Amino acid sequence: MFRPCIDLHEGRVKQIVGGTLESPARGLMTNFVSDHSAAWYAELYRKDALTGGHIILLGAGNDPAARSALAAYPGGLQLGGGVNATNARGWLDAGASHVIVTSWVFREGQVDRARLSELVKIVGRQQLVLDLSCRKRDGKYFVVTDRWQHFTDVTLSVSTLESFGDLCAEFLIHAVDVEGLCRGIDGELVEQLARWSPLPVTYAGGANSLADLETVTRLGQGKIDLTIGSALDIFGGRGVRYADAVAFNRK
Repeated sequence: MFRPCIDLHEGRVKQIVGGTLESPARGLMTNFVSDHSAAWYAELYRKDALTGGHIILLGAGNDPAARSALAAYPGGLQLGGGVNATNARGWLDAGASHVIVTSWVFREGQVDRARLSELVKIVGRQQLVLDLSCRKRDGKYFVVTDRWQHFTDVTLSVSTLESFGDLCAEFLIHAVDVEGLCRGIDGELVEQLARWSPLPVTYAGGANSLADLETVTRLGQGKIDLTIGSALDIFGGRGVRYADAVAFNRK
């Protein structure tokens, strides 16, 4: 299934090449900056009955835009980016269906089980999504945090995903090395996630055609959904018509 997204940077809807946020070596690489508001996109997704999409806050200055989007589609969008035990409940009260957490539950490259348990107690596992976005190194997929700049010691595997399975409702996993490049999905990662994960997974990264949506559906064995960003025409892309992605879900 296709899941929509709203990526917010400096209060505006943007599509950014993964791994270039705060990267001194590469500098920020932006594919698209929208003239439409976050609420405009949320209303579009609401009208088309798309569920399970997410809003990602890329840095500071995005809260007002995020709140307007949640108000336009209450209960229809997940929210991630800077989520912690202090603000998680507030985002749910503002209309998020789930909160997405990553960096806050990792410290010094390790999972902070106390923080994760605290968050589960506050929001409940059924409204918590763990972001295990990853980059490949030495043949393994390592979870990366802090806007995908820092490698943790955690690798994706059946044991890793099973260990988190009782603590959240879903996983969100960006293949950071291909995110925003529109050069095709990481099929190897999708296949492994389908084998490893006990929970539904939303995969993001590299999709550039409707064929990628079909491939993820097939390789994912019905457990993996796909977020399409930069390739979508509503984000300035030429690879996928938004209307076709909506039609795919309805079919």
